[in-house]
Amino acid sequence: MTRLSLTPRQILIMAHDLVATAAAIVASFFMRFELVGLASRLDGLLPILPGFVVYAGFVYYVFGLHEAKWRFTSLPDLGNIVRAATVLAISLLALDYILVAPQLYGTYFFGKITILLYWFLQIAFLSGSRVAYRQFRYVRAQQHAREGQTIPTLVLGRAADAEVLLRAIESGAVSKVRPIGILSPSAADRGQSIRGIPVIGTLDDLEQVVRDVEGRGMRVTRLIFTPSALVPEVTPETTLMQARRLGLQTSRLPSLTEGGDALQLAPIAVEDLLLRPSVMIDYQRLEQFIRGKSIIVTGGGGSIGAEICDRVITFGAARLLVVEHSEVALYAVTEALAAKGAQARIEGKIADVRDRERITRVFAEFKPDIVFHAAALKHVPLLERDWGEGVKTNVFGSINAADAAVAAGATAMVMISTDKAIEPVSVLGATKRFAEMYCQALDADFARRAAGRAPMRLIAVRFGNVLASNGSVVPKFKAQIEAGGPVTVTHRDMVRYFMTIREACDLVVTAASHALGPDRHDVSVYVLNMGQPVKIADLAERMIRLSGLEPGRDIAITYTGIRPGERLNEILFARNEPIVEIGIAGIVAAKPSNPSVEAMRGWLAALEQGLARDDRSVIYGVLRDAVPDFDGEAA
Repeated sequence: MTRLSLTPRQILIMAHDLVATAAAIVASFFMRFELVGLASRLDGLLPILPGFVVYAGFVYYVFGLHEAKWRFTSLPDLGNIVRAATVLAISLLALDYILVAPQLYGTYFFGKITILLYWFLQIAFLSGSRVAYRQFRYVRAQQHAREGQTIPTLVLGRAADAEVLLRAIESGAVSKVRPIGILSPSAADRGQSIRGIPVIGTLDDLEQVVRDVEGRGMRVTRLIFTPSALVPEVTPETTLMQARRLGLQTSRLPSLTEGGDALQLAPIAVEDLLLRPSVMIDYQRLEQFIRGKSIIVTGGGGSIGAEICDRVITFGAARLLVVEHSEVALYAVTEALAAKGAQARIEGKIADVRDRERITRVFAEFKPDIVFHAAALKHVPLLERDWGEGVKTNVFGSINAADAAVAAGATAMVMISTDKAIEPVSVLGATKRFAEMYCQALDADFARRAAGRAPMRLIAVRFGNVLASNGSVVPKFKAQIEAGGPVTVTHRDMVRYFMTIREACDLVVTAASHALGPDRHDVSVYVLNMGQPVKIADLAERMIRLSGLEPGRDIAITYTGIRPGERLNEILFARNEPIVEIGIAGIVAAKPSNPSVEAMRGWLAALEQGLARDDRSVIYGVLRDAVPDFDGEAA
């Protein structure tokens, strides 16, 4: 709908406002001059009134009074009414004192007092009906809530967060919820009332409040956590344990920064409660970067690839090609993306990045602007055993994707890498680092031969463990907790970096936008800032508590020993990689020393010979020659 067209509802609103304008004019004359004075001025008023009402309609249209839904009348809407009424009052003043009255009547027709009365009455007539309608809808919603199958609920969180939920309930965005009280972590909220719902205690008062409510003949059956009730400072695990003992259902109101529907209640996911606050993402930057582009995501059926697919269509990609070797995973991700109703044209291709001819043909037919290469094998113990498969996928698959992206004319390829690629001790780390080096060698070669033109970029983005991704320790711990334990940890002192899957993928796209920007700093390796590393043993204990259980009593933790290819601590930069601050929150970069393309191709030929002979010692020898500080054992 364009601004010039009106719906039937908007036409009705305009008609109401015009009638209210005429009524305000007549009422102001009546209040100022009473009935006799009004009658004596009626002959002068009638010629002016129709023209002024038409003019008022134009003013209301300019201020957009017809656009606001009365059901959600708010202070900004009332402020708009005040501004429109002020313009009309000033117009009357100009009409009375400058244009009409002195020339036609010899004296002032309206007068300042009449115009002031009109201003007050106009605001009252326009806003009063709106406020009354909103109150009517509110009372009716409350009545339906009492009569329907609503669940008596306590809202947990600060007043500002609680108000978001209460507004959603009033509007009908959240249904079947009857809030009976608020528990706030802020002592300043105690004794206050938010939209008619009292703050009846703090989070520590949960058990006492539930007993008090039951004493009044009502049973609380549900808790809704707002974002401020889930921050680590208020120990949400304690509240969740209490809720479990009391038999209460729990759900959460997502924060406005999560990128989804902030008014949709969701189950409390343990992984959402484990980390530092997420980095603030510049979504406008990402939308400007992705909008209208053609994107390929390899490994699009995996957890990281699927999330990248979701984000690029959210940011306005015109076309998306999901490349995945698993038929089941490809079907699932394309169906999920189609269900979002995005404008992007979404395609899926069954293809294995190890099949060079197939990947080259698929890329050439699609002609991408940007390629996100997420296809990889990533399980450390499995790749230590099946090392040849790691080389085929992580090395040769990445090279196939990079070469295909170059041949198809893409402006950038973004390779998803790992913190295990630095000073690697595993096949996973060494193969990922080798693939990084190939992309860096091509990137440097293109930069040298650019001759003033913007070269194609090939970059790598490193990050650590992603919560809730396939193979992550968090889903494993959750499954072990649900099975009654024990939770298995390899070593008491093992630490890892963690971040949420959405934050990781948004920062990957952000890194790509920087690589193609004017201030690229000649870097081709980006590292996501994952905050402080988390001790895995502490992570296990907190997950058990967040599930409402007690470590050591309800769920045991056992230590199984470090597996082949693992180390206690991960690192993000090699010793010979100078760190570069690029001015983007959550991302730093490095200037690695790149081997030449010719050297990389020599190592690749040696790797191919080692694979052909199934000779592990040859493979490890090449990786030790090529990859800085690789400390893997061929035995």
